[in-house]
Amino acid sequence: MDETRYGGQYADLSGKQALVTGGARGLGAAIARRLARSGAAVRVADVRWQEAEDLCAALKADGWDARFVELDIRDPRAVAEAFTALDGAGLPPDILVNNAAVDVTKPIEHLTADEVTRVVTTNLLGPMYLCLEGYRRMVARGGGHIVNILSTASLRTWTEAAPYAAGKSGLRAFTHALFQEAQRDCPGIGVTGIVAGGMETPFILERFPDADTSKLQSPDIVADTVLYALSVPPTSAVGELAVLPRKEPSWP
Repeated sequence: MDETRYGGQYADLSGKQALVTGGARGLGAAIARRLARSGAAVRVADVRWQEAEDLCAALKADGWDARFVELDIRDPRAVAEAFTALDGAGLPPDILVNNAAVDVTKPIEHLTADEVTRVVTTNLLGPMYLCLEGYRRMVARGGGHIVNILSTASLRTWTEAAPYAAGKSGLRAFTHALFQEAQRDCPGIGVTGIVAGGMETPFILERFPDADTSKLQSPDIVADTVLYALSVPPTSAVGELAVLPRKEPSWP
């Protein structure tokens, strides 16, 4: 099956500039590959410079436009400077995918303030900083699309994941508000939250090496869902999509 074909249409992103956070590996890398192969010029934002550079080199070797942007999304000044640099290079993002996320698997009684801050800043404040910079630029240009990667943790909670659930549920609320403002103020801008179920990525497997992978989905499926959200005609809006394994244990 042609991976760029959705709903009878082709997701042709030629001429589009895309910024993907946490793009060096796992779901972020899958999204970066899908966007590049659909014609977008992809900027891979991450703190893992070696993995990001390797991904960009592989995409370039296949003839696609991909460049690494070293970025710690927890730093609002760094986020603003990254957007200013892209503006100066004539490469303002038409597509922003907020994918970067971290987790600390501990009971609440054993969490430290630093751990809570790291998770919530990465998973909630970081995407908000990027939305602030990206959305206002999209409003000025009259178009663009923001995709925020959510989680089933944005809909329910489970033990040993309190900061993660707090961050993702907060990001879902922010995404819904941003969607409503874009619908009201700038119909040329799409805002989509992707509720992603468990995936076979380092995000899970590094923390849970004995995880039952039969209950996890490929990150490529979620990347396909992102591409679908970007492919709907301008007369429609995709506010939220959920994609999860058939055996997802954490669906509400």
